[in-house]
Amino acid sequence: MPWVDGEMCTGCGICIDECCVGAISMEADIAWIDEDGCIRCGICHDVCPTDAVRHDRERIPAEVQANLAWVRELLGHEYYSKDKVKQKGLLKRLQRHFDKNREVMDKTLEHLERMLQTEYAD
Repeated sequence: MPWVDGEMCTGCGICIDECCVGAISMEADIAWIDEDGCIRCGICHDVCPTDAVRHDRERIPAEVQANLAWVRELLGHEYYSKDKVKQKGLLKRLQRHFDKNREVMDKTLEHLERMLQTEYAD
């Protein structure tokens, strides 16, 4: 999912004019991409003169930190906070939660690869 680095965006509006689905708007003089409306065509990446439209992979470290902050918040809940056994159980359940998410992503990637090899093969 493309996103706009607010520190790099000059508010020129080129991406808004070029977005083929109208998924980009201006908020406080910074372009903003509506994730639900975006069809991931890549045009905004191509037309941004300051490279403010960034790739979602760049957000991985921040998303990992957000996940860990959520885990710490749960561990600090009064139900868990003073009980190492309950905390350990929570951590094991969260491992299963994130493992399930990984499995969903892996299976999705497998299907996309099959589509590329069959339906979209050159």
